[in-house]
Amino acid sequence: MTTTLVEPTQQGQEQTGYGTDHLGGKYLTFKLGDEEYGVEILKVREINGIMDITAVPQMPAYMKGVINLRGKVIPVIDLRLKFGLEEIEHTDQTCIIVVDVGREIGTIVDTVSEVLDVDGSDIEPPPALGGSVDTSFILGMGKVNEEVKILLDIDQVLTTADLQNVAAATINGELDGCAGPPANQT
Repeated sequence: MTTTLVEPTQQGQEQTGYGTDHLGGKYLTFKLGDEEYGVEILKVREINGIMDITAVPQMPAYMKGVINLRGKVIPVIDLRLKFGLEEIEHTDQTCIIVVDVGREIGTIVDTVSEVLDVDGSDIEPPPALGGSVDTSFILGMGKVNEEVKILLDIDQVLTTADLQNVAAATINGELDGCAGPPANQT
């Protein structure tokens, strides 16, 4: 069963607070193109500069492959491509943010900005864009110093199919020797 929040227009009156007080807290902000996004700091494990990524065959374009992070195979996705943005060349500002979504996944972003403390009262619900646009991965819109930050529910950014691809990428990465011999070898 899916829980759906009632939009203010469906209720016939403006809903204040939207029940966003629980969303307040610290967010790591980063840029993709001209937009600034935020992810809950508690989901962030580490931030790394761009590094060598081992490509994994037959993955979606946004699934860039795997990295060897201190002996651990971490799948990496490009958030620009995942969100339908144009792929750009990596720069010295490009980062891989390793997040925990039940397993560690690296997300490539254009640049990391800062850690912000966003009050729950400064977070509004995602805009109602109609049924053709999926906004389920947006926690809310954080208003910070006259700017709007798109606060992501990083657990919802990846679909079930994406997580299956991540699992396949990790297995393939281990078999390619990224993390040493497979567990069943002696």
